[in-house]
Amino acid sequence: MLAQGQNPGSNHGNRFEQLGYLLADPNIYRSASGVPGPKYWQQRADYDISAELDEQQQRLTGSEAITYYNNSPDPLTYIWLQLDENEHDPKSDNNSFNDSKMNDRMSTRQVNSLLGMEQGHGVNIVKVTDASGKALPYTINQTMMRIDLPKTLMPGEKIRFHVDWWYKIPNRMTLGGRGGYEFFPEDGNALYTMAQWYPRLAVYSDFQGWQNKQFTGRGEFALTFGNFKVKMTVPADHVVGGTGECRNYKEVLTPAQFQRWQQAQNANEPVEVVTLAEAQNAMQSKASGKKTWVFEAENVRDFAWTSSRRLVWDAMATNVEGKKVMAMSYYGPEAYPLYRRYSTKVVAHTLKVYSKHTIVYPYPVAISVEAANGMEYPMICFNYGRAEKDGTYSEATKYGMISVIIHEVGHNFFPMIVNSDERQWTWMDEGLNTFCQFLAEQEWDNNYPSRRGPAHLITDYMRMPKDLLEPVMSNSENIVQFGPNAYAKPATALNILRETVMGRELFDYAFKEYARRWAFKHPTPSDLFRTMEDASAVDLDWFWRGWFFGTEPVDISLDSVKWYRMDSKNPAVENPAAQSAAGQSSQHIAQERNKAAGVKFAVEQDTSLQDFYNKWDRYAVTPDQTDAYKKLQASLTPEEKRLYESKKNFYELTFSNVGGNVMPLIIEWTYADGTKEVDRISAYIWRHNENMVTKVFAKDKEVASIRLDPYRETADIDELNNSWPRQAVPSKFELFRMQAPARGTSSGGNPMQRARQ
Repeated sequence: MLAQGQNPGSNHGNRFEQLGYLLADPNIYRSASGVPGPKYWQQRADYDISAELDEQQQRLTGSEAITYYNNSPDPLTYIWLQLDENEHDPKSDNNSFNDSKMNDRMSTRQVNSLLGMEQGHGVNIVKVTDASGKALPYTINQTMMRIDLPKTLMPGEKIRFHVDWWYKIPNRMTLGGRGGYEFFPEDGNALYTMAQWYPRLAVYSDFQGWQNKQFTGRGEFALTFGNFKVKMTVPADHVVGGTGECRNYKEVLTPAQFQRWQQAQNANEPVEVVTLAEAQNAMQSKASGKKTWVFEAENVRDFAWTSSRRLVWDAMATNVEGKKVMAMSYYGPEAYPLYRRYSTKVVAHTLKVYSKHTIVYPYPVAISVEAANGMEYPMICFNYGRAEKDGTYSEATKYGMISVIIHEVGHNFFPMIVNSDERQWTWMDEGLNTFCQFLAEQEWDNNYPSRRGPAHLITDYMRMPKDLLEPVMSNSENIVQFGPNAYAKPATALNILRETVMGRELFDYAFKEYARRWAFKHPTPSDLFRTMEDASAVDLDWFWRGWFFGTEPVDISLDSVKWYRMDSKNPAVENPAAQSAAGQSSQHIAQERNKAAGVKFAVEQDTSLQDFYNKWDRYAVTPDQTDAYKKLQASLTPEEKRLYESKKNFYELTFSNVGGNVMPLIIEWTYADGTKEVDRISAYIWRHNENMVTKVFAKDKEVASIRLDPYRETADIDELNNSWPRQAVPSKFELFRMQAPARGTSSGGNPMQRARQ
């Protein structure tokens, strides 16, 4: 294990050593404090895109002009663009390098994956030219395209070039992927979620050069900030929502819809800009002709959009710390019962909570689109949440929908603004965002059934066999247990930092400082780790080492408890106590049974056998003892006298670190009178012996029982060794019978539907 490498063979000097070589060296671009360095730089790419959606051919055609700014100190002879839609190209490695097997029940998507990707998918590059129209040479390597520049792009220079392209839009429900369409056979219409749809610049950074690792469908993306102007030509009766602000609503909406849009600018309840009735009418009539929607967005790293004639659209003005943001939702009739009530208000709630804990949301718009999905882009995200045909829904569906909306809207902050490299470190966006999602869920409802965040919910993952685990600091593509590793474990770790290790005040300040420092920039894990320590004065290297660089679980055992009392030397106190203790220690089963059987004892039958010692009370208080006590009392200093009279109980507790991951000791004492008290001991108690520690506690009252980690806040994987005396715990089966499942964890039971019946 990593922790053993610092001082192998020793019981200390491993887990509490500073991270040192595990972090990137500070330099003029990234400082040792975690703040961007004095020479920090990043590239910029501006886009002017025109695209047309062909609903009959399921084809998207586009032309874009890109202006790329070289703000780096390096001369560039080529640039890299991402062609994510090539993940659907049969020739791409991601369609063959995963293992596969047959199951008794196979979904359409699973069978399609065995048959191989359909021919005809992937990006078709029509031409690549410079600003004057001269062809530029390019090379496509699966999901990456290199453009060779006609002359070296020197530091401080920019280049403008054009790319024309088209591709066959994939059926997202059968082929998978982030972008594509979903077809609704009952009304013959499609919902388009156009994501990762245009050739876009990869990141060139100070810490790794070009990020041109192939897109395989899991590790998402690192992108360059810039400004966008996008024109989408779609069927005339489609409703379009996208990143940024629409510049021609008056031209593409009906007068009534435009009036509702203006009404929504000051509404504190969602206003249906496009109503359910209008969407249902459009689904049936299917108008001919086309319209072009124009959107603009500033300082964003990507652009996504949705288009369909079957969309209801509602909007509401939201005050986010004094700034007006339009919270909006787009959804089909099947999602109406849930989305009309909740979606836009959840969007608004998310912006407010995240802004409180990170930075104030900087964009003018935030959109939630129901698309039986869960994926995020700047200012727009695609989520799930559909009701039954009768309009009812299960509690699991309700809370699942609210959670996914919070999560995907929250991605506006991580990584759309605090722009980490998702393809290398998924946890830096998913884990941090899942932690903030937990905060937002808990502020939505005090009884919210959060699945990720509470420490005890990660223990099933942490106790898995080591060959199924990998450190959080692993490349996205190499993780086996992706959800627990990249989402749940880092989110849990941050929650433990906030609630248990640092405290809310220190954590919240440092976390907010990280977001402020790295908003609209490209942070690395080192920048996060350093900032959290720099802004709090809390040494956290032991924590990062255990939770992010290692796989050891938390399992601290309370091995022994020894009880001590000070000898008061007062015979009136000590003699009766000694008599009681002696009586208890001398009792054995033979005595009890002989007495019960009426045995005639020899010394009782023949009293001549009894001498002085048969009648002597060895515990009687003698004058000599009383005199000695008085002399002692007279010789004591006030401090010594106070200690003798304190009647303190001393408890010596021994703990062993069974799991390996060091954590604070949280000890709950239950006293003989029924009262309780909790002591919290810093994890630094383990620094001299990382395997076993002993600690003495002085208590005024006699202790009846002791429990370690009473609030289940350290993710201890074995709670059976956390108590004294040891307590029997019902098995999981018995626990299931004894308590109802948590809200939102049902497999889809629908009490609402049954109540209507």
